[in-house]
Amino acid sequence: MAPSLPAPAGPTIADMVGSFGVTLLLAAFALNAFGRLRSDSRWYGALNVVGAGLAAIASALIGYLPFVVLEGTWCIVALVRFVRPPALRP
Repeated sequence: MAPSLPAPAGPTIADMVGSFGVTLLLAAFALNAFGRLRSDSRWYGALNVVGAGLAAIASALIGYLPFVVLEGTWCIVALVRFVRPPALRP
């Protein structure tokens, strides 16, 4: 068995980026769930785009492809909805 490398001291860049990203996603979810932020608002869209984008970057930094796909798709879908004119939104 190969010896393992020691864990880095303190949070890594991936930890910090990912934590901030998921905090934004969870904030959007919680604010919407409690009626403080509508899902069709620009803030909700922005929180989802930035949060998912940061989570995708963090997942790429640690090499975890399933979450790169998940968060990358989430970011793209949220971005398309964010830039689409309100009249064309469902």
